[in-house]
Amino acid sequence: MGEITVSLSDTPNVGVEAAELVQAGRALAALGLSPGSSGNLSVRNGSNIVMTPTGTSLGALDGDNLAVLDLVDGYRHGGKPSKEFPLHRAFYAKNPEFTAVVHLHSPYSMAASCLAPWSEHSAIPPISPYFVMRVGQTPLIPYAPPGDPMLGELLAAVLFDFNAALLRNHGQIVAARSLAQAVDAAIELEEACRLTVLVGAQNPALLTPIQSRELAHRFGMPWS
Repeated sequence: MGEITVSLSDTPNVGVEAAELVQAGRALAALGLSPGSSGNLSVRNGSNIVMTPTGTSLGALDGDNLAVLDLVDGYRHGGKPSKEFPLHRAFYAKNPEFTAVVHLHSPYSMAASCLAPWSEHSAIPPISPYFVMRVGQTPLIPYAPPGDPMLGELLAAVLFDFNAALLRNHGQIVAARSLAQAVDAAIELEEACRLTVLVGAQNPALLTPIQSRELAHRFGMPWS
């Protein structure tokens, strides 16, 4: 008997998500934020998660080769999912309103993830109003090897609210209520990391605590 293949376009509730993932992957790759076959994206619809497959460039995604997983039980069908599924699942578990996760090895987030964090609550300082408005506080998650389930456990262990994090020596991860919002936040976080790396130890002017909290509150972003 020949191998049976399942097209995501024929699977209820995942066709739209697959198309969105392909489009988002191409956009992020075109911006240079996903070198080689690094990075992974996922979207959640109820208990279904559609995720980019392992070893595939985000710029060359195939809608029929994406992986379909269950939030609790894991792999269902499709391509072999990224090994970072436990990390994505941990972010979804933190907030049931999250429906998309973007994880990138973008150059400046990689660089910033190798530096000492600005504070306990955010590796990146309030260097621009747009970072505070669109991303919010971004803690540094301790190192664990890529694909290690411990990464998800370390992310889950952070008890305060956040929509984005830097992974020590491993880049960035962002969650949001839509894939478009997650992509926008990932791009904004990369820019904040770029600015942080560029100014280095030059004692730059930052938003004050009052300015940061006021902006974050106005735009619904977490900031302590």
